[in-house]
Amino acid sequence: MSSIVIVGAGIIGATIAYELQRRGNDVTLIERAAPGMGASYGNMASIAVTEFMPASRPGIWAQMPKWLLDPEGPVRIRPGYLPKLVPWFLRFLAASRPSKLRELEAAGAVLCRRVYQDLDALLKETGLTHMLTAEGCLSLYADEAEFRADREHIDILERFGFRHDILGGNAIRDLEPALTAKIGKAVLFPDNRSITDPHKLVLALAEKFQALGGRMVQGDVAGFEQSEAGVSAVRLADGRSVPADKVVLAAGAFTARLSALLREPIPLETERGYHTQIMEPGISMRHSIIWPARAFMVTPTAGGIRVGGTVEMAGLDAPPDYRRAKILVKRAREALPELKAEGATEWMGHRPALPDTVPVMGPSAKRRNVWYATGHGHLGLTYAATTGRLMADLVTGVQPPVDMKPYRVDRF
Repeated sequence: MSSIVIVGAGIIGATIAYELQRRGNDVTLIERAAPGMGASYGNMASIAVTEFMPASRPGIWAQMPKWLLDPEGPVRIRPGYLPKLVPWFLRFLAASRPSKLRELEAAGAVLCRRVYQDLDALLKETGLTHMLTAEGCLSLYADEAEFRADREHIDILERFGFRHDILGGNAIRDLEPALTAKIGKAVLFPDNRSITDPHKLVLALAEKFQALGGRMVQGDVAGFEQSEAGVSAVRLADGRSVPADKVVLAAGAFTARLSALLREPIPLETERGYHTQIMEPGISMRHSIIWPARAFMVTPTAGGIRVGGTVEMAGLDAPPDYRRAKILVKRAREALPELKAEGATEWMGHRPALPDTVPVMGPSAKRRNVWYATGHGHLGLTYAATTGRLMADLVTGVQPPVDMKPYRVDRF
């Protein structure tokens, strides 16, 4: 039986590890900290099956100058980091060609159509079905102008057949009484359900993985032992070496640093996101909400209410700027006037962002026994169960149920 080493114990790595171990493989999961302490700790807990469309589309480009000039806007680029972003942004621009957009939309929709098939199976076999809520997400619009500005999003969903319901004022507040009367229209996405605590989900999957005989190793990956046959071991910074017949790199935004050690560059950036977790919000919510014009999201999760969003491009090493989190709470109060912030904590994490918004899932183009699973952006939790299924198929030589060419690492 071959030994499989997975680097990264966020929701993607933990799910792949569980799926491979469940199939009878010998799996070791390496994480530099505790499982789920990266982006998986602070994501917005949403199974966002309607959010697969590429970020580089006409509606986004039209708003980008205004966003970048606004110090409180939803996109912030730290000036000192801008030169490093130029190659990534050129690829981002290339992804906005109309023919390319349709191709990328289809690649995302293929994954989102599978989400509940794979997620329901994963949660059922692990005894974790209670962690998936029954409620969906409300997208909010102050008026018809805001709704028209987001019409491109709705049109894409209609083209691919994703469920949504358009609601007027009273119907909106029947669903969420805490919302302001200034919201004139909303779209309910019933399939954008939530996880009751995304960090606890990762911990639970890691425990299930170990209960099946999987091994956890804590340490920083410093390099790889290589031969003509491929990677033979993963070297840790403390001098330890973990033998491997096969290696899966699933370290989120840090995966590019690992691929560079294998001389296989990936145009992976970090979209730094912020959240505020409020444990005494003074209101109750059933649904998650998102207000596209204000660029924030609020989700009832982790025992309280989480306010998050924003994109900050500043790399992996710059310190957090928690003013971004405070801006989001201010915006959230526009929708939820009675929202309080007692018992609140602030957090920043690194979403792994590829310029075309489609994840990398597949074999290395340069090392015969290495695979990548990264670049899931805002949809790591959404795609996790499907990624676990598809990557386990690829690593074990089983034909996946979908065409994996759109997700190959050498597509750029």
